[in-house]
Amino acid sequence: MKKELISLVVPCFNEEENIPLFYQETEKIMKSMNMVSFEMIFVNDGSKDHSLLEMKKLRKQDKRVRYISFSRNFGKEAAMLAGLQYAKGDYVAIMDVDLQDPPSLIPEMYRAIMEEGYDCVAAKSVSRHGYSFFRKLFTGWFYKIIAKISNVEMVAGARDFRLMKRKMVDAIIETQEYNRYSKGLFSFVGFDTKWIEFENQERAAGTSKFNFPKLFSYAIEGIVAFSTTPLMISAIFGILFCFIAFVAIIVIIVKTLIWGDPVAGWPSMVCILFFLSGIQLFCTGIMGEYLAKTYLETKKRPIYIVKETEDDC
Repeated sequence: MKKELISLVVPCFNEEENIPLFYQETEKIMKSMNMVSFEMIFVNDGSKDHSLLEMKKLRKQDKRVRYISFSRNFGKEAAMLAGLQYAKGDYVAIMDVDLQDPPSLIPEMYRAIMEEGYDCVAAKSVSRHGYSFFRKLFTGWFYKIIAKISNVEMVAGARDFRLMKRKMVDAIIETQEYNRYSKGLFSFVGFDTKWIEFENQERAAGTSKFNFPKLFSYAIEGIVAFSTTPLMISAIFGILFCFIAFVAIIVIIVKTLIWGDPVAGWPSMVCILFFLSGIQLFCTGIMGEYLAKTYLETKKRPIYIVKETEDDC
């Protein structure tokens, strides 16, 4: 009887140190789970180091290793989509190569799907050990905000690390939007999901490529992709300040009729102008962000471009 296949999708960007370490740790799990077969799909997201060379070395020694190499850096979201599209498995897992997603959780995830009937088993960290104070604060705020304004469920501490059935993978692949926020897409497609909690792990080697500006941009991506509440907020600001302006006009007219027309101080007027201009620019920026995303979607550009795979060797 043919064994079921589990595909491990591993996005990589300048991770030459971590790729061999990831393979060594994951191979132990693959050996222990001899009831299934495995394939490991490394996605080289335009790395400038020797990441691709490390993938090719592993491919020579283990035919279960496959790889996809992009023509340039397209981002982790594109790398995850490429891996899902190339995966052949009955079940597909997405994992970070830096071992912050413990391979030791894979057997537990597989058992939950097989024995408890879940379509997906996902991991969420219950601590943010190793993160800076500001990153912890920002992440906490982000999940609180997006949980209130989003039209899909957003789980605090959720990672991309998860094992999914083929039906769920196919559903995610069908969402061909250019501006992708996978944590939201996982919730959008539905399916029964079990959450496994674990302590946040340190990187095996190297430094994170996900700095604060990228984190902030990713957060905006998630809010814009799964909520129109910011547009409603900008509209409320407009209505509110129109009302305030109307009341101010009435006050000025009444004040002029009763006490005459004293000259008001210009500093307070300048402050008001700056404040209102700031609100206008803020609201324009919100609308511009949605318009920009719509503009990018209409271009229909490819989400990624493949330069090389293991089949080309």
